[in-house]
Amino acid sequence: MAFKFEKLNVWQRSLDFSVEVYELTNKFPKQEMFGLTSQINRAADSISLNIAEGSTGQSNAEFSKFLGYSIRSGIEVVGCLYIAKKKKFITQDEFNYHYTAAESIIVMNQALRKKLR
Repeated sequence: MAFKFEKLNVWQRSLDFSVEVYELTNKFPKQEMFGLTSQINRAADSISLNIAEGSTGQSNAEFSKFLGYSIRSGIEVVGCLYIAKKKKFITQDEFNYHYTAAESIIVMNQALRKKLR
């Protein structure tokens, strides 16, 4: 592993989460392809991408800023999950699973951010 972020558990977990969200959105209605489907997939991808971008050759303050972006992306995913549940695109069980996963990643991000200070 050549890059610092590749060793971070939160990055590895967020990368897996991105795939899980993509698989979840495969069942969304086709008319949502450029709406909610795109929004939640981009937000899920942004969690790991911001961790990666912020970790490489930056100061702790700069890395912390990017972790903040990553946290916000996680919150955006949660918001999208609520919309998907309300529109009945996902079940309560699917919502609960992905909500808990997002929450766990957000907590991991917050802990790493706190450690940098």
